[in-house]
Parts: sequence; C-alpha cells; structure tokens
Amino acid sequence: MDRRFYLEHTVIQDEIDALGHVNNVCYIQWVQNAAEKHWAVLSKDHTFENYVWVVLRHEIDYIASAKLDDKITIRTWVGESYGVKSERFVEILKDGQILVKATTTWCLLDKKKMKVVRVPFEVLEAVNGIEG
Repeated sequence: MDRRFYLEHTVIQDEIDALGHVNNVCYIQWVQNAAEKHWAVLSKDHTFENYVWVVLRHEIDYIASAKLDDKITIRTWVGESYGVKSERFVEILKDGQILVKATTTWCLLDKKKMKVVRVPFEVLEAVNGIEG
C-alpha cells in the first residue's frame, strides 16, 4: 500500500524572494504543512489529543528552484519511528522533477507535561499502517 501523501500548490508572489525564485523559508513551511496535513489524515480515526509532535531537525537539499505560478507537488511519507522519534521525508516536485528533498526528525511529546514520550504502539500503527 502506498503510504505517501500528496499536496498540490501553485507558487504565489508572496513566496518569491529578491532572486526571483521561491524563498528557502517557504520550502520549510511547505515541509511543515505537509507533515501536519498528513498527520491529520493518519490520525483521523484515533484520539491522540495527549500527544504533540515537535521538530528536532530539518535536513534539506535544494536541487532546483520554483518560480512564480509554478505548479508543484509536495509528496511526504513517514520513515522509521523509534524510541521518542519519527523520521519524515518530503519531496517537492515540478513536472515530476525533484526540486527539494527534506528529511525531518520529529519527537513526540506528552502535550500536558510537555515531556518527551516513547512513541506508543497505537501511534506506530497509525503512521506505519501496522495492524494490531
């Protein structure tokens, strides 16, 4: 089963920098948005209100630039989840060509205590499609 999640986006003027292409901060925002929207889909049949994901690390490779009015696809999927961490991959594409590749390490927190918590089995089930 394909566990990837896709978003479509058209580049707007506010995302363009002085060099005439998308500002690098926008790519990171797209990475974050894709993760949040994908998590909403993965967790829709569960009650995970006691948990919140926070970013520990973004690693991003800028391969080519997007420009005004470009239609891009943002593709994301969850990698390995272990201990208190989960990795997520994002690719931003234009016409099937990868513009940006990102890997983000996320950490799970207990929302009330704001303390790190081991990723519980029910969350692993949701992100990795594991059946109990």
